[in-house]
Parts: sequence; C-alpha cells; structure tokens
Amino acid sequence: MSLTKRALAELIGTFWLVLGGCGSAVLAAGIPELGLGYLGVSFAFGLTVVTMAYAIGHVSGCHLNPAVSIGLVAGGRFKATELPHYIIAQVLGGILAAAIIYCIASGQEGYTLGGFASNGYGEASPHGYALHAAFVCEVVMTAVFLFIIMGATDKAASPAMAGLAIGLTLALIHMISIPVTNTSVNPARSTSQAVFAGGIYLQQLWLFWVAPILGGVIGAKVYNLINGK
Repeated sequence: MSLTKRALAELIGTFWLVLGGCGSAVLAAGIPELGLGYLGVSFAFGLTVVTMAYAIGHVSGCHLNPAVSIGLVAGGRFKATELPHYIIAQVLGGILAAAIIYCIASGQEGYTLGGFASNGYGEASPHGYALHAAFVCEVVMTAVFLFIIMGATDKAASPAMAGLAIGLTLALIHMISIPVTNTSVNPARSTSQAVFAGGIYLQQLWLFWVAPILGGVIGAKVYNLINGK
C-alpha cells in the first residue's frame, strides 16, 4: 500500500475520531435529557477507535494520533521517515472534523463557541486542575495507551482483539482524565479544537503536544523493556 493511500486513511480515521468524540462532547453532552455526560463522551472516543481499527487497521495501522505514530517509531514498529505524512494527515483530518462540528453547532440559535471541547489546564481545565497535574496526567495516560497498543498489536497477541482492546483503553483513559484536561493524549485532536476555540486554548496547546509525545515514547520503551526487545 502506498504511503499516500495510508496517509489518506489516517486523515479519514482521525476525521472520524474527532467527529465522533469531540462531536459528542459539543453537540450532545450538554443536553440533560440525553444523559450522555462524561461517560458517554468517553465511550464515543473509544468507539471511534474500535470502528476505525477494523476499517483501516490493515491499511495504515490506524494510528489516528501523532503521539501514537511517534511512540511506535520509538518502539521500532514504524518508520521515522513516514512520520511527516502521517502527522500532517492526522492534523488535517482533525481540523476538517472540527470544521464540520462547528458548522453544525453554529446552526443552533443562540450558540456560543466557548471551549469547543478543547483541552486545557488551570482556568481552562474542566475542574481547575493545575499545569503540573495536567502534564503528569497526559504523560501517564498516553504512556499506558502506547503500552497497551504495543502489546495488543504484538505478533504474539490475538490480532482480532487488538481494535477492541485499544478502543476500550481510550474510553477508560477519558473516564479518568476528562475532569483534568478534557483528555487529549492526542495532539491532532487537541489542535483541531484549539484552532476554533482560540485564545487560552491555543496558548496552552504546547502541553498537549509535548506531554502526549513524551508519554508515547515512554510507553513504547517500557513495553519493549519488559518484552525483552
């Protein structure tokens, strides 16, 4: 499969991740009678990964996340030379999805943009968590995410279950960390929303690149360490 086609698959997959996850947060989570809340948004993110894992996993590996791609390079599972294509595609896919969400959301009378499902710390954190708490949370959550991705996609593991394991892991990560940072663990997802929310969310975007990438590298390296590689 050509790199161009794999990058296109990543664009489509990340588009679905942001549309499904952030779309549920922006369009549905605030409606009391739906009862979606944090739990529903958590499962929405997990379901996007599960569905795309089986749709494009055999095409591009279904990274959908620059931190995952970089972590897989650190773990010896992905070529560093292909990173630019994947990362650009992931960011573009996320921004395209955010544009669709904004187009739909702004069609409601009286709509205000607000945080637009962006990630943040301090006053931009859903429950006021400080910078150090947000940084530690994002590093640890992404490290665990990559650790499980490395294990679930190992040649010794069951390939049929990898998508489910990875999707459920992302759902659990959201259940833990939405109150802290609104959950990133994905620089493309964070960038897509911050571009529209602007202001403080763009100013704090650096953390949601640095921490997930650091966590991704740590998780991949730890997996290889315990797996003897």
